[in-house]
Amino acid sequence: MSLKIYLPYYGRLLRLALPLVLTQAGQLSIQLIDNAMVGRYGTDELAAAAFANNVYLVVMLLGMGVFIGITPLIGHARGSKHPFHASSIIKSGFGLSVFLIPCITLIAWSVTWVLPYMGQTEEVVRLAVPYYGTLVIAIVPFLLFALLKQIGEGLGNTFVAMVATLVANLLKVVLNYALIFGNLGFSEMGLMGAGYATIISRIAMPLLIFAGFMVLKPIRHYFSLMRKVRSTFREILNILRIGVPIAVQHVLEVSAFAISAVMMGWMGNVPLASHEIAIGLAAFTFMVANGVAMATTIRVSFQIGARNFVSLKRVSVSAVHLVLVFMGLCGLCFLIFRHELPYLFTADRSVILQTASLLAVAALFQIFDGLQVICLGILRGFADVKVPMFIAVISYTIVGLPVSYLCAFQLKLGPEGIWCGFLVGLSLAGILLFLRIRKKIRSVSN
Repeated sequence: MSLKIYLPYYGRLLRLALPLVLTQAGQLSIQLIDNAMVGRYGTDELAAAAFANNVYLVVMLLGMGVFIGITPLIGHARGSKHPFHASSIIKSGFGLSVFLIPCITLIAWSVTWVLPYMGQTEEVVRLAVPYYGTLVIAIVPFLLFALLKQIGEGLGNTFVAMVATLVANLLKVVLNYALIFGNLGFSEMGLMGAGYATIISRIAMPLLIFAGFMVLKPIRHYFSLMRKVRSTFREILNILRIGVPIAVQHVLEVSAFAISAVMMGWMGNVPLASHEIAIGLAAFTFMVANGVAMATTIRVSFQIGARNFVSLKRVSVSAVHLVLVFMGLCGLCFLIFRHELPYLFTADRSVILQTASLLAVAALFQIFDGLQVICLGILRGFADVKVPMFIAVISYTIVGLPVSYLCAFQLKLGPEGIWCGFLVGLSLAGILLFLRIRKKIRSVSN
């Protein structure tokens, strides 16, 4: 089939994806900026931030994953032209948040007591525990933002979340500058300054996105319809039916990276700091691909609701094309500039050399990382989430983590061995999810 057929789909998908890409990149770039600022302050502080952030991310993704289940449900309702049903899903999402957000926060807080027993150095634990406490406080406003963001995406608006993220990020950079280093009349707080800046900027995020929604008449219309519908237990169960497997899949994938960070800490502060820099760069490219995947979920769910299966197939194929080309170019950049990129985050020569070695491995798995995330985006548009969850169990838990441990500690490959587990796990996930996509598209095309 000629690529000309896909040109209109590339354009529509990129227009929808651009705000999502900027939102995802914005969320990740602020972590990279944090790493750069904290890394300039000290290597121990960067290692502590890496440890705390990796543990925190696992817990936070439980809530974020569940809320992602709202997007395809709203998309299906919009595609089938049922606005009252869409508003009922929105209201049920808010009802679910009343219980979910406090539960996630409680889980995150309870993890605080486990941090000292994860095999990290005494200095890393001393710095990480209070910093992690600030991240726990920031969970509540961030999950509320995540809920509003998924509602906006289900309604086809990706712009407001982008603006809210970018404004909050700008605020975070200014606060980092003031609080970490003691500028603009503030006291020097080091790593804790980054934590306090996180709390303030994340409180701003839901306020900004909600204000944006109230300005836009189409979205305000759906919110006004909430007065005429009920939050139902059935809709909450539907959100959980889709959202929980997504949350489990997210947690399994990120847990593999978080446990790997813990294993890096067993080798010392330099490997852990290097891992944080390299994984931040790899995560940046992933977030761009993830933004395209989220746009694909919106487009696929809408086409399913409208029962336009020809467009459904073309949207899916065009999304795969875009992500594979982008991630291939990113892998090439990692390989070519692996010795230059670490200088953005640290002046420690030993950290720079170790990071460069890890980026060489990251270059190899970029294509498969992109393939697995775009396939997940397509499958979520189908509301097909259970099989991908089991694929995540196999790829990251049963295969990836054991390979990391085996290569790092038994075969004595060190930090690079841990990243070999990433390469194997992501490759397996990408291949299995691609086969699942082919089966789903064939089932609706026949």
